[in-house]
Amino acid sequence: MTLLCCLTGAAAVGAVLLGAQSVEHTLALEAPDGLRAQAPGSEPAQAVAPQRAGSRYTAPRPRIVPRTAWVDATMRHRQPPPRYDDKVVAVFVHHTDSPNDYDCADVPRIIRHLYAGQTGARNWDDIGYNFLVDRCGTIYEGRAGGVDRPVTGAHTQGFNHRTAGIAAIGTFSAGTPVPRAMTDAIAAVAAWKLGLAGVDPRSSVTLVSSNTLSRYPVGTTALLPALAGHNDGFRTDCPGAALTVRLPAIREAAARLQGRRR
Repeated sequence: MTLLCCLTGAAAVGAVLLGAQSVEHTLALEAPDGLRAQAPGSEPAQAVAPQRAGSRYTAPRPRIVPRTAWVDATMRHRQPPPRYDDKVVAVFVHHTDSPNDYDCADVPRIIRHLYAGQTGARNWDDIGYNFLVDRCGTIYEGRAGGVDRPVTGAHTQGFNHRTAGIAAIGTFSAGTPVPRAMTDAIAAVAAWKLGLAGVDPRSSVTLVSSNTLSRYPVGTTALLPALAGHNDGFRTDCPGAALTVRLPAIREAAARLQGRRR
């Protein structure tokens, strides 16, 4: 079965709060890799220093709006400690399957609603994405734990470890325009995060599947793009056909930001 979008946690809440005519199907999936709140006796949070650059091919850290811009007092979810990996060697690009005609000044409210859908209806421990990017090119911190640290995300079932999730706010099915400011911002985040581990955004990396519900049986070592679409690791149409066809150009832009040449 195919998921039509990435935000399996937002359908129950997001359609009401955002007015979205979502085509998302909510499947009763088990949620490993930190998707649900930590149970007693589960792996404790690790004290991890900020990830340092691993090669000469680095990119500047882009401006990232912190969580404090969208978290407010109405959010009563009990936030457990974040969990970390040793480094980020791949990023997965998503879309949120929500309306495209939003005012960028309203994005903090939109992120709160996405968060509510995941932590409420789906009982996840936090918003799944590490970063969210709006159509104006503004980058927001998503999941808690520190943007400069290898925070374990909850965005791509089976491949949340050693990866970061970047969500494009909107729906990018075939024929939908993808704003240049948005793709530039995705490239900037990817270039920076992958550069910390010395990873070329145009390369492929090996990741081990942690869940049979991914495209690969649990324990399988998969060769995936370092800058991948959600559909590379999970059976879904996310990040949408229009954004998927832009991924090669985003990889090239990210490589240039790292100072790489052909």
